[in-house]
This record gives sequence, structure tokens and C-alpha cells, in this order.
Amino acid sequence: MNYYEILGVTPDSTQTEIKTAYRRLARKYHPDVNPDGARKFKDISKAYETLSDPKKRSQYDTLNGFFKTEKTKTSSRQAESEYRQKNSTGTEKKQENRKKNEFKSSDKKFSDIFGTIFDTPKQDKKKPEPVNGKDINTDITISLAESVKGTTRTVNVVHTELCPRCHGRKFINGSKCPVCSGSGEYSIHKRISVKIPANVKNGSKLRLKGEGGEGQFGGKNGDLFLYITVKGTSNITYDGLNILYKVPITPYEAVLGGEITIPAFDGTVKLKLPERTSSGQKFRLSGQGLKRNGKSGDMIITVSVEIPKRLSDDEVKLYEKLKKLSADNIRENILNDE
Repeated sequence: MNYYEILGVTPDSTQTEIKTAYRRLARKYHPDVNPDGARKFKDISKAYETLSDPKKRSQYDTLNGFFKTEKTKTSSRQAESEYRQKNSTGTEKKQENRKKNEFKSSDKKFSDIFGTIFDTPKQDKKKPEPVNGKDINTDITISLAESVKGTTRTVNVVHTELCPRCHGRKFINGSKCPVCSGSGEYSIHKRISVKIPANVKNGSKLRLKGEGGEGQFGGKNGDLFLYITVKGTSNITYDGLNILYKVPITPYEAVLGGEITIPAFDGTVKLKLPERTSSGQKFRLSGQGLKRNGKSGDMIITVSVEIPKRLSDDEVKLYEKLKKLSADNIRENILNDE
């Protein structure tokens, strides 16, 4: 079991990098968050327990062939020197000096070979600059009733986050990261529950801070912007904070006037019609429109006189009687300006 691969780090990673990698993976695979990640979390914890302890890490590196060139070179010199000091004669000291030179030469070659394999490229040692995450934009369509009352929607967004294996480095042990294919990041789908406030207007923009793309190397997360489209109906539309209503009335309501009841999103409103109301006439109910930032719009009602689709025989007879009684030709002035 390669503890370095489990945490997505390299043998020359610092204790800080190991701790950062562990925290990121622990948050992702902790059983309280990810019920399927119990086995993975156990391996992560075991790897961190060993690599976070310098003594345990040193033992693990020795047993598994993970070592740094500098340490090997120093210990070899010390062992060679101590042995020569205890066992050398005058003649042997000359041979020792000659062998020391040979040892230095071979040790240098040894260091060059393994330094090429395990050393981190210079550009990787330099701490990268923080990169802020990208903003995400998405559209939401809601009904006019939902815009007045408010609603909750679940939004599916695609997040770009640092690769959990290489943590944005793109390479592991000199090879492209197998998880992100060397891109340093990967995309995940995330479901976010969004509360849309009451009285939201068409074209409004909602901002969810930090719900955009993930920042890299300490950069801030981007934001999620929701663009709201309010879908009206054939009878109800809007103009700014004003709600525009088209309301049908019967012929007798138009002639006689009186109070009528109009369905609204949060109950009903009442409108008093004057006698002889014309089709197309407008009425304004102040403060009955959308509300935002302490301001209220109006409800503007346009009435249209309509004949009911179903009429009883008695109603038809009354219309026939009204026809005989009517003496006014309402179309006689069509060609005139008056």
C-alpha cells in the first residue's frame, strides 16, 4: 500500500502539503458525508498517521525505498568515516584517503542519478500564485405567481475543482496525474437549493457567493449568478413593479356598474366599476403590485366586456327584448372623428 499515492502527494512533499492533502480527502470521504467512503477514509487516515509522524515516515520510507538523496549521502559518509577511524593504520589511512576520493566520485554519480529521478523540478518548488475560481451563470424560469410569492428551486451546476489526487500540480512522480490527465482539475455536478425571494422582477440577478468554481492555491471561490425569467400569462403581465391585469366583465356589469372581485396571488382584490363602464377602460389599484426595496408597484386593470359562453333561454330572451328597446346606433360615428 503506497501511502503517498493514497494521499496524492510525492515522497518529497512537506508536512504542510501532507496535512493539506489529508484534510481535503478527509472532508470528501468521511463516513458522515460520504457513506460509501468508509473504506477509503480508513486508508487515508492510516496513511496520514504514518506520514505525519517524522519518525514513522522515516521508517516507512526506508522499508519501501522512498528516500531523499541528501540523507543517504550523509549517513554513508559518517559510517565510512567512523569505520576508518577505528580500524585504520598509517598505511591504511593513505588507502582511506584514496578510497574517500573514489567514494566521493561514486557518491556524486549516485546522487546525480537518483537526484534526477526524485528531485522536484525548480518550477514546482516555487509556490504558485493564488487563482480565483470562475463565476458560473445559469438561467431560471418561474411563473408570475412564484415571482410574487417567492419559491425554492434546485439548480444543477457544474463545478470545477482541484484534482483530489495531484491537488493542481498536474504531475505525480514525473508522470501526468491519472485522475485529471494532467489538467490539475476536474468537474463535478452539484445540486444547490436556491430560495427565490418574493416579489422578484423579470430579469433579476441573484448572487450566491462562493458557489461558483473552486479557487486554486488559496484563491477565492467564484460566485453563482442566477438570471430570473418570469413567465407571464395571457391575462397577467408586468411592467416594472406594476402588475397588468386583463379582467373580463359581463354586459350588465358594464352597464349597471358595481363591485367586482378579482383573483390575486395572495387572495382577492375588489374593484368598484362605475355605471356605463366601457370595454378597454383602465383602473389603477395603488400599492397592489410588486414590492421591492421599500417600494410598491400598482395593479393596473383593463376591463373588457365579454358575453358569457353559456346563456340560459331566459337570458337570450332578455337580450332579444333589449334589442327591441335599444334605439341608439353605436356604429354611426365610425367614419367621424367625434
